Amino acid sequence: MTTRRSADGSLPLRRHLQHQGNNHSSSVHAWEALADGIGWHQATPATCWLAASQTVSVVIPAYQVGHSLSTVLDALDAQHHRHKFEVIVVDDFSADDTVQVAAGHRVVDRLVRLPQRMGAATARNVGTALAHGQTVLYLDGDMVIPPHVITDIAARATDTSVLVGFRHNVRYEVHHRDPAISRRIPNLAADHRVVWRPPPKTVLPYSGTTLAEPLDGRPLDDTHDFIDLGYGQSYYDWDLPRMVVTALVAVPRAAVLDVGGFDAEFGRLGWGMEDTYLGACLIATGLLVIPLRQAVGFHLDPPDAAEQWQHKLAGWPRTLARYRDLLELPAPRGRTQNFIATMSSLLTHCEVHR
Repeated sequence: MTTRRSADGSLPLRRHLQHQGNNHSSSVHAWEALADGIGWHQATPATCWLAASQTVSVVIPAYQVGHSLSTVLDALDAQHHRHKFEVIVVDDFSADDTVQVAAGHRVVDRLVRLPQRMGAATARNVGTALAHGQTVLYLDGDMVIPPHVITDIAARATDTSVLVGFRHNVRYEVHHRDPAISRRIPNLAADHRVVWRPPPKTVLPYSGTTLAEPLDGRPLDDTHDFIDLGYGQSYYDWDLPRMVVTALVAVPRAAVLDVGGFDAEFGRLGWGMEDTYLGACLIATGLLVIPLRQAVGFHLDPPDAAEQWQHKLAGWPRTLARYRDLLELPAPRGRTQNFIATMSSLLTHCEVHR
């Protein structure tokens, strides 16, 4: 089969993914050799000397998260990281008290409100443009992380890796009754990338395949921590870009700028896939996707979680189609200057609260 090329001879992004492996074993082993007996998947003590390796900026896109944002920010304030990290909240024109919550919290360094609803992709782009850290941790406004996570990331981040965390879904009411929830240990197996039981005889939404029998899937284990997903391989309905979930993921800021950030069109079309596309772009440049099993946060559902989920699913076919189209275009590179110029222009129309 002949590979389609663009007018300038560039390979499509899809083909770049087929050429990139994800064997991160040597990177992990090299880190462990320096880490004074700390395993890659172990919580990192505040005293670990590697914790000063990278500066970190936490970017939180916030839309209607007044129910959870205070708890999320409290958890950031409680991090045992001994080095300065910044917290940037970008409000996506919320109609609730999201801005007021962020404005009143001492851990927030920068707070910006978009001039209209533009989607999480644009909110993350604005936060990335404002960030000063070498590593950007994208954290959802309903993700509560344990005290060691910032140190885990700062100690392991490099300019060639995407560090993937996980999430444990829990109803907000449970937290509301128990202020000590942030001191519990989240359950890694609650993330679908770890334990996955898809319905049989139902078309899987991403790959379009149908399973004849029930499956007790273990994507993280069965792919050897995503190593076996290199070179465009898949695990049923999962591939390597799909493992990059911005609920909790750390990436090198320079690499995000180089590929042009998140594609803003996803936010206009509906929900999802903007993180998958960013993951694909970063993988195409040669970055390795490495999981951190200890970096698990509590994902706090809003009171109308079921209704919101149905609304998100309704728009997912449109964002998936957009992603498929982008896979056939050249892999983006060299977009830093245009990205900064675009975000700087947008910021002139935003409300800057701090």
